[in-house]
Amino acid sequence: MIDFWLAAGLLLLVALSFLLIPVLRGRRAQLEEDRTALNVALYQERVAELQTQQEEGVLDAGQMDTGRAEAARELLADTEGVEAPRVSRLGKPLPLLAAILVPVLGLGLYLHFGASDKVELTREFTQAPQSMEEMTRRLERAVEAQPDSAEGLYFLGRTYMAQDRPADAAKIFERAANVAGRQPELLGQWAQAQYFADGKKWSDKIQALTDEALKADPKEVTSLGLLGIAAFESERYQDAIDYWNRLLTQLPPDDNSRAALQGGIARASEKLVAGGGKLAEAPAAKVAAVLKVRVDLSPELKAKVQPGDSVFIFARATSGPPAPLAAKRLTVADLPATVELGDADAMMPQLKLSNFPEVQLVARISRAGQPTAGEWIGRSQPLASSTTAQQQLTIDSPDK
Repeated sequence: MIDFWLAAGLLLLVALSFLLIPVLRGRRAQLEEDRTALNVALYQERVAELQTQQEEGVLDAGQMDTGRAEAARELLADTEGVEAPRVSRLGKPLPLLAAILVPVLGLGLYLHFGASDKVELTREFTQAPQSMEEMTRRLERAVEAQPDSAEGLYFLGRTYMAQDRPADAAKIFERAANVAGRQPELLGQWAQAQYFADGKKWSDKIQALTDEALKADPKEVTSLGLLGIAAFESERYQDAIDYWNRLLTQLPPDDNSRAALQGGIARASEKLVAGGGKLAEAPAAKVAAVLKVRVDLSPELKAKVQPGDSVFIFARATSGPPAPLAAKRLTVADLPATVELGDADAMMPQLKLSNFPEVQLVARISRAGQPTAGEWIGRSQPLASSTTAQQQLTIDSPDK
């Protein structure tokens, strides 16, 4: 912050110089004007002495003219280079008053409208916090400085949960949901914080939050985990198993929480059997979709393409997002070629071939290497994503 005020002070001095320099120049001009007036007075006094001497008969007319000319030369020599005095319309008091009011007014406006607190906060965040309490204070100040930042509210809520402050976290997540538009993840975090703030007592409010979150995103992990906990605590062990199994399918294979989740499922299963219940059969695992396709060029195009042209082969849903579900890249030199497109080639984890019943195969040639635009293209008819027979795809049309 010291650097900021030093820079501000330097700029202030520059601004004041534009106001004070004309005043100082005015003083200099006044001195030069006074000196000129003195020289004129001396000239007039010299001429008067010469006239007196002429009247007394000491000087004749020629000597009088010579003396007058000499006095005039001296006057011109003394005033040479002196600029004509400039008259200021503003006068001296106004620049001096402005020199005082400008910094005072500027400082007042900055303190009222400026962002010195944000500047200092940004500087603090460049340094690693020494403790969780320090991090919490920084986040609280960030939220105070930017109350409409959903990201700042989210991180502050997570920090409160890490510090076992669920009541504070619930209020922050509620604010974040209102700012960001009730995103499923925020609703899940809000419901979880509210559950622990209420002493692990389920309520209609928490149920409504989890229902809203899962309606918007059936795979919202916090809501699934929370519903499993609530079901286990109320001895609804089969519901707990179902929720946790749904959550388990969303976690990456190397996620550290998978072991704890599997342990919870095992305990719920034991309690269900011990109470005389029967485990429901787990739904059959969805078979990963794999499409095999052979790609070739039409005879008419073989003379028009270049070996280094890129070839993008992908599958997309006929009714769904336009983004490719699986894609691979070759070159014209590789054609004809047989490739497999499957769940392992998914561009995004939630967009897999097996999640969409019907897809279309597309192959595009792009000299610029752009998968979304090219020169030539080939498309298949819609087919089931579970198709196992090899498909033939020919690139034969201009890409429009």
